[in-house]
Amino acid sequence: MFTSINRHSVIVTGAGKGIGRGIALRFGLEGCKLLVVSRKLEGAAAVAEEIVAAGGTAQAFAADVTRQGDMEAMARTAVESFGSIDILCANAGIFPTATLGAMTEADFDVVIGTNLKGTFLSVSACLPAMKAKRFGRIILTSSITGPVTGSPGWSHYGASKAGQLGFMRTAAIELAPYGITVNAILPGSIATDGLAELGDDCIRKMTASVPMRRLGSVTDVANAALFFASAEAAYITGQSLVVDGGQILPESYAALEN
Repeated sequence: MFTSINRHSVIVTGAGKGIGRGIALRFGLEGCKLLVVSRKLEGAAAVAEEIVAAGGTAQAFAADVTRQGDMEAMARTAVESFGSIDILCANAGIFPTATLGAMTEADFDVVIGTNLKGTFLSVSACLPAMKAKRFGRIILTSSITGPVTGSPGWSHYGASKAGQLGFMRTAAIELAPYGITVNAILPGSIATDGLAELGDDCIRKMTASVPMRRLGSVTDVANAALFFASAEAAYITGQSLVVDGGQILPESYAALEN
């Protein structure tokens, strides 16, 4: 199914760990040429080395998605290294917690700046190359938190993730004439290093709220990204795909008692 993306040039931001790492590795297995982007070069380099060791093509690049210059340099590097930018997985994001009343202006700004402004800057930097080719696949990593659900301590995070979907819908309209699609993945509770830091008790509670009785894997999310990037999804744009094992479905825990 995914042979259509073989040898495509792919940028994945926030790819040094977690979901971004999973997306990069999965695209690498499909024969894509990866620019693995992370704020820390060490993390990006480790993932790029994994892809190369598995027989793929990858290059590491250090960049901060909140800086326009970094994003423009990222796009230039992809074009210089691989000849084009076919797919952008705008995945970089942070999720610190802070409740209203305790949350500072700086707390709010850093989350919006990374998750929402970072999406805008990374997409904007890749547009010239995509428009020139009249082809592109832009895939945003949003979340169920914000667009569908809420969680204490994450009002800033939820706002940023809901904002990504507002951005996506208009971007999809504007870019459709150039053969560029823009879609989003909404992960639920995914087993990553960051989630592990929340503690065993929190993870048990999260797992109990999922009808499938397990947390998602980064591969579950990466497979959704592969679909949006494929030729089979060429007529899909401005859409979001929830990847959560049914987490948003129950009205209450009672609905899971079966």
